[in-house]
Amino acid sequence: MPSPTPIQDAVALRLERFIAQMRSESDEYGPDAASFLDAAAETLIGGKRLRARFCHAGWRATARFLDRSAIETDTLWDVCAALEIFQSAALVHDDLIDNSDTRRGRPAAHRALENSHRAARWTGDAAAFGRASAILLGDLLVAWSDDLLESALDSHPFARTVRAEYARMRRDVTTGQFLDIAEESAWIVNENGTHADRALRIASLKSARYSIEQPLILGAALAGADADQVQALRRFGRPVGMAFQLRDDVLGVFGDAAVTGKPAGDDLREGKRTVLVALTREALDSPARTVFDEMLGDPELTAQQVSFLQATIEGSGALERIETMIADYAREADQALSGARLDNAAVGDLRDLARAATVRSA
Repeated sequence: MPSPTPIQDAVALRLERFIAQMRSESDEYGPDAASFLDAAAETLIGGKRLRARFCHAGWRATARFLDRSAIETDTLWDVCAALEIFQSAALVHDDLIDNSDTRRGRPAAHRALENSHRAARWTGDAAAFGRASAILLGDLLVAWSDDLLESALDSHPFARTVRAEYARMRRDVTTGQFLDIAEESAWIVNENGTHADRALRIASLKSARYSIEQPLILGAALAGADADQVQALRRFGRPVGMAFQLRDDVLGVFGDAAVTGKPAGDDLREGKRTVLVALTREALDSPARTVFDEMLGDPELTAQQVSFLQATIEGSGALERIETMIADYAREADQALSGARLDNAAVGDLRDLARAATVRSA
């Protein structure tokens, strides 16, 4: 496992301080609530801190160019940490919606809460308790994210701009998540040729913007970026975000479970209507498409059936097309930085981050 970066360490420290504060303010709630807070804190362990790293990069690229102080402040680290808390909230709800059992090699939040119900020997349906508690856990994490953001922005000169971008991010993710759910039902009444564009819209709203573009803009906004700098970072961040999500879709089908922390072919069992799936269906003839559709989304798929679907996707040419799209997005992002009014050293860091986000195995 790679060693944590200084940014990851700084964010982890800020999260520890914030969680300690939340625990100290929650003593009156009693021991059951304390275990609920422990479950929330557990979701914040690990991860690549990708959003925090892009937020820091957006701040650095702008602050240094504008000749403003390039010393990392508590405000910056708080916003980076708030992004990571929001990410945890999204993952808790995402795993619940997808009925996923694992996250980062550990039980998903709703499964962990289900297990705690059984361990405490409480009465009632443990699985139902886990699901209901996970909804509230995700809501608590969203509230924590807002609390930390608002505390960080108190009296900050660019607070209004940061708040507006953060609010847009939350709306985009929530709407994108709904569209993702809807597409698992709506695909059947839409023309096959429209499925890829619909999947790309979902990828943009649900993941691409809030994973890369919006953290970049949040960091830049903290530094007082002007309109040209914001536009350059958007032109860079949006295609990187799309490439990141397409890579995630590939890993959801072909990833190594030992590396990703998720079962191999998990997206196939969940019936994810990704761009990869859309392009596969476009390329198949009607009989093969029927077989593919009948198998996709079956939670009981065997390893042999997963292998069959993987071979179908690869044989259709869809995987090759996705790899071409990823490369095209990466090239578009790289070109967006040419001549941008951003710090040169930070631009190099941005290019490194883009490679890490799009050429990865987990």
